[in-house]
Amino acid sequence: MNARSLLFIVATAAALGASPLAQAQDSSGGRSFVPAKGRGYIGLSLGPSRYSAPCGATSFNCDSTDNSVQIYAGNMPSNFWGVELGYIDMGRMSRAGGTTRAQGFNLSLVAKAPVWESLGVFGKLGTNYSRTETGAALGSSVNNGTDRGFGLSYGAGVSYDFTPRLSATLGWDSHDFRFAGSGRDPVRPTSLGLQYKY
Repeated sequence: MNARSLLFIVATAAALGASPLAQAQDSSGGRSFVPAKGRGYIGLSLGPSRYSAPCGATSFNCDSTDNSVQIYAGNMPSNFWGVELGYIDMGRMSRAGGTTRAQGFNLSLVAKAPVWESLGVFGKLGTNYSRTETGAALGSSVNNGTDRGFGLSYGAGVSYDFTPRLSATLGWDSHDFRFAGSGRDPVRPTSLGLQYKY
């Protein structure tokens, strides 16, 4: 089982595991502080990503774009804010005679607001813990190796509810990643996605 499959299972299990808790009541029969059923969701987003890591020597090919995948699960304790946990894979950047890859986990505070009927807007602010891999040609002035660490993440987008449970999303995000020898640089995906609420 590869890392992407494992992370998908973890994120999905976390989301589904919240469902039974959502119906819980305290022993006195009163209201529970656990969010009500129907506020949990899982989602998948796909779209182009753009790396900002330096390309090194200009004699080497440099393509800073690839395709990104974001798999996530969240819960909305209120109608306007919630928490989201996901796995992000920004694809591979062709860089310095080799490739650079960025992936990791993301944890964000999410704010949502309705705009008109089924249309809404959302914003995210949080952090990601990432792992990057860089393989570059000798003489390219780009360091080879892996790096890990935390970085800032934020984003915004719009959503459209097809049904009370199924929504489409259009979003833009920025994730700071640590790259070997170059500190932190952002990768910015633009994505289309689907969310299922339960």
